[in-house]
Amino acid sequence: MEDALRSNRDLWDAWTPVHVASDFYDVAAFRDGRDPVRIRDYEREDVGPVEGRSLLHLQCHFGLDTLSWARLGAVVTGADFSDRAVAEARALAADLGIPATFVASNLYDLPEVLHEQFDIVYTSRGVLNWLPDIRAWARVVAHFVRPGGSFYITEIHPVAMVFQEEGVAPGELRLDYPYWSNTPPIVSDVRGSYADPEAPVEGLVAHDWDHSLGEIVTALIDAGLRIDFLRELDFCEWKLDFLVEGDDGRWRLPPEVAGQLPLFFALRASKPATVDTGG
Repeated sequence: MEDALRSNRDLWDAWTPVHVASDFYDVAAFRDGRDPVRIRDYEREDVGPVEGRSLLHLQCHFGLDTLSWARLGAVVTGADFSDRAVAEARALAADLGIPATFVASNLYDLPEVLHEQFDIVYTSRGVLNWLPDIRAWARVVAHFVRPGGSFYITEIHPVAMVFQEEGVAPGELRLDYPYWSNTPPIVSDVRGSYADPEAPVEGLVAHDWDHSLGEIVTALIDAGLRIDFLRELDFCEWKLDFLVEGDDGRWRLPPEVAGQLPLFFALRASKPATVDTGG
């Protein structure tokens, strides 16, 4: 497992400069204020006001979402396992004069290097498939939520992950991948990046793990968190070949397809402020 995680870290180290320079992330618009906050409207509504609150962003990549929360008033800390991504995040924060702390650490080892709790723990989309152990992930999440605090995640729906996402026609649902947590990982050679398919990234390998919605929710409950809400959404935030892009830039099933399918989800959980001892 360590070899798989190390291989993924090498991949994200290689992807980081590609992403920083890409139109996909458009760092220039983040810098000059044309697109200064990358948090979706529904995320801001779900999380609520963040001004003056401490926020930990897990798997933060090079920090655009983390720094977006800072621009909304949060006191932010970001953590990522890619040293190169953390270096870029620190440099961007310094260049823009945005107060932020960034920590380089494997997620599972983070409690050994970061010794505080937070009002809000946040993860943005596209993160859970890089983690082999969803129960250990939930324990790390819960560890960092302050009593009375909350955890929020928005992520691709595990149901959408079971279908072949490349080389299929819109509406063609080809069952190809596991729904429940899988061991060993799904291993694939990398061509370019999701942010730049033509990027000269060669010789690298991605290791992915799927996790069912039930496994995710149960892991958080078992870690001591209370589920406040779970919303299943009819769109995906990025391209999958079996979907079509709407006017809002989100991807959905073609309108001629019969039936419905959850494609994304948003979940908020909280840690009780006091422990109920009964009696």
